[in-house]
Amino acid sequence: MRFETENDPEVLRQAALLLERENQKLAKKIIELTAELLALKGGDPEQLKLRIAELEQQIAQKNRLLFGEKSERRGGEAQDATPEPPPKPPQKGHGPKAQPSLPIVEVVHELDEADKVCNSCGGALEVWEGQFEESEEVDVAPRRFELKKHKRQKYRCRCGGCVETAPAPMKLFEGARYSIDFAVEVATEKYCDHAPLERQVRKMRREGLLVESQTLWDQIERLARLLSPGYEALVRHVLSHPVIGADETRWPLLGKNEPSRWHAWSIVAPDAVAYRILEGRSAEEAKQVLGGYEGTVMCDGYAVYKSLAKGENAPIKLAHCWAHVRREFIEAEKSYPEETKAVLGLIRGLYAVEAQCEPGAASDEKRRALRGNVSRPIIDRIREFAETTAVVPDSSLDKAIQYMAGMWSGLTRFLDDPRIPLDNNHTERAERGVVVGRKNHYGSRSKRGTEVAALFYSYVESAKLCGLDPKAYLRTAVMAALRGERIALPHEVSVER
Repeated sequence: MRFETENDPEVLRQAALLLERENQKLAKKIIELTAELLALKGGDPEQLKLRIAELEQQIAQKNRLLFGEKSERRGGEAQDATPEPPPKPPQKGHGPKAQPSLPIVEVVHELDEADKVCNSCGGALEVWEGQFEESEEVDVAPRRFELKKHKRQKYRCRCGGCVETAPAPMKLFEGARYSIDFAVEVATEKYCDHAPLERQVRKMRREGLLVESQTLWDQIERLARLLSPGYEALVRHVLSHPVIGADETRWPLLGKNEPSRWHAWSIVAPDAVAYRILEGRSAEEAKQVLGGYEGTVMCDGYAVYKSLAKGENAPIKLAHCWAHVRREFIEAEKSYPEETKAVLGLIRGLYAVEAQCEPGAASDEKRRALRGNVSRPIIDRIREFAETTAVVPDSSLDKAIQYMAGMWSGLTRFLDDPRIPLDNNHTERAERGVVVGRKNHYGSRSKRGTEVAALFYSYVESAKLCGLDPKAYLRTAVMAALRGERIALPHEVSVER
């Protein structure tokens, strides 16, 4: 069979099943031969046990990569969690989706003159006023670029002592050839819809506009200058919260022969997210991102965060993520299904408690009571599991337990503070735009490019968190900056609504 040319899904499925069975046979044979080889060499029984456990773990991981589901959600988890509501009955078909935001354009269709004849008597057909057969159709109006010629009317007095000219429209900068809306469109497509500038150039050329990518960059760079004060205010707003999330992800800086070490650092509050793209992910960069912050940082187990929280007088306290702990035990599940079943069920119990409270400060007291009465006993059982479970040293289960034990104080901090979430998933979700953008335009081409990217991603993702249209918000912010006014942050715009 030639897999590269085979398109039949059923044939490919059968081939995959055969390969999986063959893979399992070969894996068992490898373990048997390894055990026999070590025995012939006079290996220590404990060494033999460790080697076999290591092989089983490696094989299980490879099988999971080849044949396992990519999502962290797995079938059968619901049986250990709180009962789920009965499934909804299957929907029969699907109706038209309401489109409240679309403008309505009425198009009247009339008969040709030759068809305005009665089939019965041959008489002329007349218009039946107000009677139509109606239907709806969603259509597309192509984007259209136009070259506006602004003609500012001049006025004079007959006395010859006064000449006045109508005011010019607001521009991005004096003598700008491209409008404010054009610049906002380019920025939205790049940082919200992840379209690289060269791709935008090709699309605009098909739509009749001849433009260079450097020209498009000039527009968004000028926008970034105007929006810079609001960006710094957005960073300060995030750092003013008592609990924030923090994470970092790779962000390539192109144009160098050596591998890029640049990273996009994110700090996240419930109503805002701010990014800084810096040259590395060391303690020095962490200080630039979190320097001066006094509060609780929800993060993963990366050692750099721990270095900022050392000492009793450290202004930062760490809360650690239960989703990361869960992932470690899922990694060990294939090799140790019985042992991990119990702890994964207990972790699901923690999430079941959280599901009983609405997000936000209004549910803090209810959340505090539930965590004290229900979550704390679950935490005690998880600790008992970690202390009493016998494990093979350096096995995947041992590593999962050690990972959890190393962050235990941060993992249990949520019990005493209802503002601390159970995991850092909200921060990881806020990074999706950055990651998708990285995959589309491969990072930045200059240090200034990293600054502009951090600014626009901060605005765009914060607008999304507040339920705002990023394009409309960016235009509002730019117009305020051009008028010399303070830029309203996204959470302030949403409150005003």
